[in-house]
Amino acid sequence: QASLSVWGWGSLGVVLFLISFGPFAIFYLAFYVLCFIGGGFVVLLLFGKTHSEKHLERCEHSYLPSTQTAIHKVSEEMKSESKPIKIDRRLTGSNIIDEPLQQVIQFALRDYIQYWYYTLSDDETFLLEIRQTVQNALVEFSTRSKELDWQPYFTTRLVDDFATHLRVFRKAQERLNEREDQKQRDAADELIDSFFEAEVEMERSVCRDVVCTSRKDEEGYLRDLCEVLLYLLLPPGDFHNKNMRYFLREVLARGVLLPLINQLSDPDYINQFIIWMIHDSSCNYEAFLNILKLTDKVFELEAVKDKVLEELQYLRSLDTAGDDINVIKNQINSLNFVKKICETRIQRLKSGKDVDALKLAANFGKLCVIPLEHILVHNIALQFFMDYMQYMGGQAVLFFWLTVEGYRVTAQQQLEVLQSSQRDGQRQSSQTTKGLLRAAALGVYDQYLSEKASPRVQVDDAAVARLAQKLNKEDPTPEIFDEIQRKVYDMMLKDDRYYPKFKHHPLYVRMLAELDMLKEPSFRGSDDGDGESFNGSPTGSINLSLDDLSSGSMDESVQLHAFISDTGVCNDHGKTYALYTITVVRKNSDGSEDTWKTYRRYSDFHDFHMRIIEQFESLAPILKLPGKKTFNNMDREFLEKRKKDLNAYLQLLLNPEILKACPILMPYVYDFLENKAYSRGKGDFARKMDTFVNPLRSSMRNVSNAVKSLPDSLAEGASKVSADMGRMSEKLGQDIKQSIFKVPPLIPKSNIDPEHCRVAAQLDDNVDDNIPLRVMLLLMDEVFDLKERNQWLRRNIKNLLQQLIKATHGDTINRKIVDHVDNMTSPEQVADYVKRFRDSYWPNGILAETPPRRETNTRMRTRVAAKTTLLGIMPDELKHIIGADTSRKGILRVFDMFQHQPLNRRLVYVFIEGFLEVLFPQHKFPELFVKLHSRSPRVLKYSKKVRSLQKR
Repeated sequence: QASLSVWGWGSLGVVLFLISFGPFAIFYLAFYVLCFIGGGFVVLLLFGKTHSEKHLERCEHSYLPSTQTAIHKVSEEMKSESKPIKIDRRLTGSNIIDEPLQQVIQFALRDYIQYWYYTLSDDETFLLEIRQTVQNALVEFSTRSKELDWQPYFTTRLVDDFATHLRVFRKAQERLNEREDQKQRDAADELIDSFFEAEVEMERSVCRDVVCTSRKDEEGYLRDLCEVLLYLLLPPGDFHNKNMRYFLREVLARGVLLPLINQLSDPDYINQFIIWMIHDSSCNYEAFLNILKLTDKVFELEAVKDKVLEELQYLRSLDTAGDDINVIKNQINSLNFVKKICETRIQRLKSGKDVDALKLAANFGKLCVIPLEHILVHNIALQFFMDYMQYMGGQAVLFFWLTVEGYRVTAQQQLEVLQSSQRDGQRQSSQTTKGLLRAAALGVYDQYLSEKASPRVQVDDAAVARLAQKLNKEDPTPEIFDEIQRKVYDMMLKDDRYYPKFKHHPLYVRMLAELDMLKEPSFRGSDDGDGESFNGSPTGSINLSLDDLSSGSMDESVQLHAFISDTGVCNDHGKTYALYTITVVRKNSDGSEDTWKTYRRYSDFHDFHMRIIEQFESLAPILKLPGKKTFNNMDREFLEKRKKDLNAYLQLLLNPEILKACPILMPYVYDFLENKAYSRGKGDFARKMDTFVNPLRSSMRNVSNAVKSLPDSLAEGASKVSADMGRMSEKLGQDIKQSIFKVPPLIPKSNIDPEHCRVAAQLDDNVDDNIPLRVMLLLMDEVFDLKERNQWLRRNIKNLLQQLIKATHGDTINRKIVDHVDNMTSPEQVADYVKRFRDSYWPNGILAETPPRRETNTRMRTRVAAKTTLLGIMPDELKHIIGADTSRKGILRVFDMFQHQPLNRRLVYVFIEGFLEVLFPQHKFPELFVKLHSRSPRVLKYSKKVRSLQKR
């Protein structure tokens, strides 16, 4: 009963508890009990810890000896407040440089160090020590920079590094073209491999392939390089602090140098920089079309086409009326024309029918015919004719004609000097001059016409006998060789072995390409996309209707004829000038004719010619406007001669072949011939500048001027002509005879193949230390690959460059280049560089974010724009010296070189290494770089190959 009562009362208590507090009360009760027990344990733990610490402290004081006095003093000094470190903010000695440089240091410390350091410590000492160390390095760098002369580096070493890099790239391209299976593999990777193979052959003990293609090896190289720089720039105490050294090394290598090299080597960044550098140059219409026709990259064409379609869609959506609609139509027609070119080129590339224009032109007919008389007086054309005559064994005939031409020019010059000195009352023996002329004439006779001449020019024996009789009995004149020279000219003109056969030779086709007169094939397939035809436009223009090209203002069937019918002299407000009456006849498609007269001055012709040449570069070697005359330009005889020359100019301009080749030329011609006041497109200053340039341009195109420069130079004057007259003909003949062999342009100073050494190693000792000439020779040789030309052309180019430099005050140009280098390294410019760096990395004082990679189409359009800009600024003088096709290939070769990031990285590292070698000449940086780049497998492979060859 007792147990039952206990269970009963217990059960009743539980029931009442649950009824009173609810079913979850039991859980709350258990939780409260656990909390009570846990709190008790915590109180016991804290109480025991406090008492145990006090007990241990009492034990330490009981068993350990007392602290020494020195320790107490050191402890007190450490606890005392540290004095602030004073930092000298002077870095370079120039306030305009120090101020932005201090900001760069502050921003770098803030964004690369402070953001994580403050999470570890609040002590400013470490940051101040870092700043002091960086400033010490900058002070040492500035001191070394001031002690050096940077002119040789910027004018010689930098140009040599770039030219050598371009030479290696050209050799890589040549090797890639020689491989038959190049299309089966990635062309870009193949080119990079070929490039570094050519580099190790040239450098022998250095190859930067590992550094430029492997991110890990590149970071290791930068670490090693930064550690060497820190050793040279830091005080010994700071350098031997490993933590400090490693810390600065990582910041410099991965935080500064690597991002900078990534940006400078990015092809898209380089293309944007090219456009920015020459943004003042107006976009050339013909250059843009040439780029579209020459490119072999489908993605470039597709990017341009997409943009054209976008613009067309926008223009067609505009709601315009009145005059604006004509402007919109013109824009739509132009865009449709560009779209047609892109589609045609894409179709040809994708179908595999992209053939070489030279090969196709050689197989198909209808080539432009250039008269022999024009070939003989044109530098580029004469070069190819020389090669052909050497191939046919008739070089002696051509050399004789050129030597006689040089004799005539020199003899006329010498006689003019003699007459001028006699008029001025100066004494100069006529017998001496005649003796020199006789010696020169006998030299020409002995070398080409005498029985002992080898080879001997085969002409009429009777004419040779008459010439010998004249040389023995009469005083020689400039015209003494005229009879035989005419016979030689007729021989070259009519003999089937020479000029007639030359017009059907592949060299003739290459000559037309250099003169920009080669007709390019156009793809005009049938429905199935097959079939090729030969287009008649010099630069490969697509056959569209004239309305598509010239906004519909002229009809294709309209024929225009014009000639100068009268010439008069007018006086306007005291200014006298000649006025030409032009009669214009327009034959319409319905058979009717419209006739009117318009009046133009010579200055109008000159302005019109400048506008035409700017828009249509291919017409520059064809159209020749009569030159100006400063005195006696109102003489009746002179005006009649100019009228005849201007008439010939108009007839050539209105030639159907010219208009067919350049369809959009017609509106310009029609605007010039319209019966209205001519609106000039050039100012007076621009026309005067062109007048100054035209004689130089003519001299570059005229081989007689180049021949005249061989015995005499602009700097030496007529006195040297008198002294060297007796040796003129022999020297001229030997120069021309040796010119036909393709030898290296500048004799190397060693027995090493010139193609396997640096460019600067090939400079001739006879080349004077003239900075403009040195730079021009280096760059022209490598950019345009002039070593493939015969030696006569190369010597001609060199003479023309020397004349151009001296005629435009070469000393002044030299001084300007030196002044420009001084300005580049002046405190103001250095401060500007630092500010640009600061604003680029920290715009508005905030670290710039990494820009997102631009879209592929945008990058491709930038490539096209950069190529167009480069091709558009190419001067006409350059084309006249070395040829249009060679000029285009050279410019595009330089552009293609910058489209490969590993190669750009290599060029950046070459510049950095050259800079350090100049900055620290007393240290063995060349040997250091050899060791750093010796990790390349190509260097090891090449060394084994050389050792195996030496053992043999």
